[in-house]
Amino acid sequence: MQNEISLKFDENGLIPAIVQDHYTKEVLTLAYMNAETLALTIAEGRTVFYSRSRKEVWRKGETSGNVQRVVSITADCDADALVVEVVKSGPACHTGAESCFFQPVYLSEQLKPFAYEALYRLIEGRKTAPREGSYTTYLFEKGLDKILKKVGEECTEVIIAAAKQDKEETVYEIADLAYHVMVLMVQAGITVEDLTRELEKRHVVDHKIKQERMQ
Repeated sequence: MQNEISLKFDENGLIPAIVQDHYTKEVLTLAYMNAETLALTIAEGRTVFYSRSRKEVWRKGETSGNVQRVVSITADCDADALVVEVVKSGPACHTGAESCFFQPVYLSEQLKPFAYEALYRLIEGRKTAPREGSYTTYLFEKGLDKILKKVGEECTEVIIAAAKQDKEETVYEIADLAYHVMVLMVQAGITVEDLTRELEKRHVVDHKIKQERMQ
C-alpha cells in the first residue's frame, strides 16, 4: 500500500533516508534518495539510493549481496526525511559491520541503558576497528580457538557457582559467559537477530528441541 504524500526534496533533489532494522529497530545507515530511487525502492521492494559522491543510482547489495528488503517507508512531520524499515540479508556497512553506527562518541554514565544489541555492536566494533589494550580485540586477534576456550571456561564457572547455590556469584559468571558467547557470535557472524528469529520459531519453554531433532 502506498500513500500519496508530498515529500520535500532538497535543492539537489535529495531526501535523507534513515535505514532501520525491522526486527531490532537498530539504525543501520543513513543514505539519500531522489525521486527516481525512491520510486525504484518501492517498485523493487529493496533499498535503492543515490550516491552523492559518485552521482549515480546504487542498489544496496548489488555487488556484496547484502540486500535490504523494504518493510515500510515513513516520512517525518515535515516530510523532508524518511525512515526505511528493512529486513537485511547481510551487514549494512561496507566495513562488514552489521550497522554503520558502531563507533561510540559519548554515553552518559547516569542514563546508560543496557541492551544486548548495543553490547553486540560494541564488541563488533572492537573487531572491525581494533583498539590497543582492549581485551575484546585481544580475543579476536587470538582467534577462534582462544574464544572457544574462554566460552568453555566460563560455562564451567557458571556450573560451579550454581552448584554452590551462590546467586551473586552465579549472576556474575552468567554475565561473563554471555559476554564471551557474544564474542563468539561476532566471530562466527551470528547476530542477535539470528537468535531472535530462531527462538521465535521454537516453543523453547515446553519442548526439548535438541532431543526432538536427534530422534
